[in-house]
Amino acid sequence: MKVTTENKKGLKKVLKVFIDKKIINNHMIEKYDEIKKTIVLKGFRPGKVPSEILKKQFGKSIFAEVLDKVLKDTSSKAIIESKIKIASQPKLDLKIYGEDKDLEYTMEVEELPVVNIDKINDIKLKEYEIKVAEKDIKSKIDEIAKNQNNFTDKEKNEISKKDDLIIFDYTATIDGENFEGGDGKNTQIVLGKDLFIKGFDKQLIGVKINEDVKVNTILPESYPNKKFANKKAFFLCKILNVKKPVATIINDEFAKNLGAKDLNDLKVLVSKQISDQYKQTLDVITKNEILDQLDKFQDIQIPETLIFQEVDLLSQGMNDEDKKKHKSDHEISAKKRIKTGLLLNEFGEKNNIKVNEDEIKKEIQKQINTMPGQEKMVIDYYQKNPSAAASLRGGILEEKIISLIKEKAKSKKNTITIEEAEKIISNQNKNHHKHALPNSNKSKVSNDKKTLSKKKKILSKTKKKPLKK
Repeated sequence: MKVTTENKKGLKKVLKVFIDKKIINNHMIEKYDEIKKTIVLKGFRPGKVPSEILKKQFGKSIFAEVLDKVLKDTSSKAIIESKIKIASQPKLDLKIYGEDKDLEYTMEVEELPVVNIDKINDIKLKEYEIKVAEKDIKSKIDEIAKNQNNFTDKEKNEISKKDDLIIFDYTATIDGENFEGGDGKNTQIVLGKDLFIKGFDKQLIGVKINEDVKVNTILPESYPNKKFANKKAFFLCKILNVKKPVATIINDEFAKNLGAKDLNDLKVLVSKQISDQYKQTLDVITKNEILDQLDKFQDIQIPETLIFQEVDLLSQGMNDEDKKKHKSDHEISAKKRIKTGLLLNEFGEKNNIKVNEDEIKKEIQKQINTMPGQEKMVIDYYQKNPSAAASLRGGILEEKIISLIKEKAKSKKNTITIEEAEKIISNQNKNHHKHALPNSNKSKVSNDKKTLSKKKKILSKTKKKPLKK
């Protein structure tokens, strides 16, 4: 194989590849020998069909198969030997080809630019630690306690009020007839929540224990048995108990019911939970600062193919008029995304940052843990969709690269209160909202959260792919 560079214009390069016909012929002979063992033709014993007969009947299809294999093998080898990092699918143009002929073709490729990452170590950023005040911890625990819904029995003759818990049996009829699903035992509703049937619990205000109460209502449109939906129903309710809400006592027992060792341990856990919630949002802001500073690095020549693909991605869901209207803005955004992606990818390669299978499994397990009862569905999804697992790899790689940049960057640690954190987050959202593209339905904040994952999709195009003739 002989490879020469025909011409180069910017990031586009045309390679000329020459393959001696002896190589093609050897592949043809090997293929004939392979099919000779299995082919069955009338008048010939198995394995004894002459090559001339095989060539006459199968020559064209065998040559096409051999040509396809040689093109794939030699084009990939030519790219590797030329030390080109391709940015897009190479385009092949056959010049000379045929049985018992030399093979000659040209290959147009667009390569990735050389990227200088020396300035990454000069990145300056702010990192935040949250100081959670006692009042914030108390407020959160009070909120948890308020939602515990503790009740105690009312006196026998005491009537029910809003926020009381009513326990009752019922039998319901439609036009005087019983119907499927029209009875219930030990049903519980909190008056004022209106969660049973709309308007139902209002008719149970003012009732007592052991009282029989009549309730008229209309079954909801969402009733499981559609033929009864929107029908008038008559409920005869037997009140079994009436309970009033009582304030939850915040003590060690309360903390243990929530999974803590004691009240002090609960305070520690709540403090960490509050801190982690704000820290996650502030980490996104820090990540945005890194991306913004990367964008200010020296200009990089961006492959046209990647710009086209990214603009297409940004324009998804838009009509032709909106695509045309926002084309310029999308091109600017696309170049920024690709540029930062190239810088991050180069930084990751230079520092040998990789993602192993165990890290992907752990990430999948995290998702399984957040979807109790749907574990099998999550596992099946990733088993049947390899591309979904590949996208997880990009997300994990993103976090590892950002983490290393943070380690190497000139960072300033800031300990702030919740009020200060909320102010920073509010200001960041306002600034990003101003720069959001009109009618794009995506703010810069939400875009930036996914930026690096998209970069990995872009950069995956640098890997070898099947080639088209």
